[in-house]
Amino acid sequence: MGIVKISDLMHENLRIASTAMSRSINAQAEHWMKIGMLAEIYPSLNHQELTRLLMRVERDSGADLAQLLDHPLFTSQGIA
Repeated sequence: MGIVKISDLMHENLRIASTAMSRSINAQAEHWMKIGMLAEIYPSLNHQELTRLLMRVERDSGADLAQLLDHPLFTSQGIA
């Protein structure tokens, strides 16, 4: 576990979003980081597709970056 320094404004945004989504501030930050990471890796996918794939990976094995990159759902044949 590490510490990530963020601006006061981003922390406030996290606080608001985490309350609205019934997540802890840390869980909300992690969610945004996962979605952002996947959006950079797979720019052709929309938010709904990224969320669906993230849920499948989480169900199957957890969302470790190495597993995400090698997961069959994220190969060119599995994304649709």
